[in-house]
Amino acid sequence: MRVATADPCAPRAWCVPCLVSLDTLQELCRKEKLTCKSIGITKRNLNNYEVEYLCDYKVVKDMEYYLVKWKGWPDSTNTWEPLQNLKCPLLLQQFFNDKHNYLSQVKKGKAITLKENHRALKPAVAEYIVKKAKQRIALQRWQDELNRRKTHKGMIFVENTVDLEGPPSDFYYINEYKPAPGISLVNEATFGCSCTDCFFEKCCPAEAGVLLAYNKNQQIKIPPGTPIYECNSRCQCGPDCPNRIVQKGTQYSLCIFRTSNGCGWGVKTLVKIKRMSFVMEYVGEVITSEEAERRGQLYDNKGITYLFDLDYESDEFTVDAARYGNVSHFVNHSCDPNLQVFNVFIDNLDTRLPRIALFSTRTINAGEELTFDYQMKGSGDVSSDSIDHSPAKKRARTVCKCGAVTCRGYLN
Repeated sequence: MRVATADPCAPRAWCVPCLVSLDTLQELCRKEKLTCKSIGITKRNLNNYEVEYLCDYKVVKDMEYYLVKWKGWPDSTNTWEPLQNLKCPLLLQQFFNDKHNYLSQVKKGKAITLKENHRALKPAVAEYIVKKAKQRIALQRWQDELNRRKTHKGMIFVENTVDLEGPPSDFYYINEYKPAPGISLVNEATFGCSCTDCFFEKCCPAEAGVLLAYNKNQQIKIPPGTPIYECNSRCQCGPDCPNRIVQKGTQYSLCIFRTSNGCGWGVKTLVKIKRMSFVMEYVGEVITSEEAERRGQLYDNKGITYLFDLDYESDEFTVDAARYGNVSHFVNHSCDPNLQVFNVFIDNLDTRLPRIALFSTRTINAGEELTFDYQMKGSGDVSSDSIDHSPAKKRARTVCKCGAVTCRGYLN
């Protein structure tokens, strides 16, 4: 099993639905003096004013003024307001933080200290502050959208303190495999266990000829390469069954963040994760291997690809996560990873179509980036079978940028 990849640190293509934003509709309504209850514009609040963000700053006759962008109103209605009229301490703090960050970037590497104008902002500074404010709003909307679409317990946060990159423009969040046309995913098991205690009785793993994957602490105890068979929808055990771990989804709050090492987006955990614990699934569009070869050529030209071969028993299907996926799509490669891949079977027992689960290989502290080995050579799986030698993989020699002490130098 492997992930076919081009440059893991290359720009990635993602997506949010291409719809007219709520703010744009609100601005249009207010401009035309129209009411629309479905977007929150009523006669009562048609002329309401709320500070959305601060655009500029100046001092006139020793009085401080800020250029205010009003929420739900077009830019043409922006007004200069004295500091004493503003009751938005958080926005004021963000304004000064953005100003400081910009000036710090400009001064970095320069031998002289730039003279700061305390009576007015230079146009470039004001422009950066506005871009940062708009980015912050866009990322918050994307974060809200991700949390509306997810079905698991853990929350998703989004953070970018590195650059002005906004939400990805070609990424659709899904919670499970999306079959391409012509591919059928049978999501209903034909049999199930009748255990009263699956931890001690002959359960689904035994029927499949393998060991129960988990211990009493819900940690995985089987070696990499061994399949996981969880209880399914036909089993008589309840949701608290110790053999239902992956199907419960991500339990941890995670953050999609902009990396500072040029690797684009990454994922970090906001809470401590114990070793050998389930972290997340890797999902995407299920396509044939032939289609994967075709798409691989296109992705190589763009410097992006998220093709994961489902080659547990055969090599008929591939998961393509370039447009459809979940948080796992933002997880970067490392030659010294803290996540390990396992094949999982729950309702769909077709061995050609395992679900892909990522488990922690060690204790992962809060704030630490999550990574897995795209070659599947880390964390115990060092067999030659874990390395793909297909023509698609040999098209280009890809430099690894993980920075690990044990870095192999190349991904293929």
